[in-house]
Amino acid sequence: MPAFRNERRVGHAPAAMFDLVADVERYPSFVPLCERLVVRQRINSGEGIETLVADMDIGYKSIRESFTTRVTLDRPRLRIIVEYIDGPFRFLENRWTFRAADEADACIVDFFISYEFKSRTLGILMGAVFDKAFKKFSDAFAARADAIYGGVGLAGA
Repeated sequence: MPAFRNERRVGHAPAAMFDLVADVERYPSFVPLCERLVVRQRINSGEGIETLVADMDIGYKSIRESFTTRVTLDRPRLRIIVEYIDGPFRFLENRWTFRAADEADACIVDFFISYEFKSRTLGILMGAVFDKAFKKFSDAFAARADAIYGGVGLAGA
């Protein structure tokens, strides 16, 4: 089962990076492969925890797929958990964590994703594309953070 993990230091506070990643409706403007994202439902569980049900359309060249996930935004723990509901995957798990770095106003962003397509053919077609896209994710989020919060957020991978 394909998996990708990236841990990256950025020059922005953990809460700021959490907010940036939690703003899922903005993904189509900067996240590789993401063409559309619609939040169908928002449930505020209290104590800083919100759950979203979202539909995402991804595409590469002539290949287009849609899938639905449950996104848990856990602000007190600075953690985002994405669980697969429906679509072309047999399995999809995605986790983000944000923790303070040694220097002020910096953090370590830990991104993990594991997935498997239902269709072996789609897995072969999209597998290499996904691997390349996931490697660009941290760059895309760091660049977005710099654009929104200012400064240079890249401090190494």
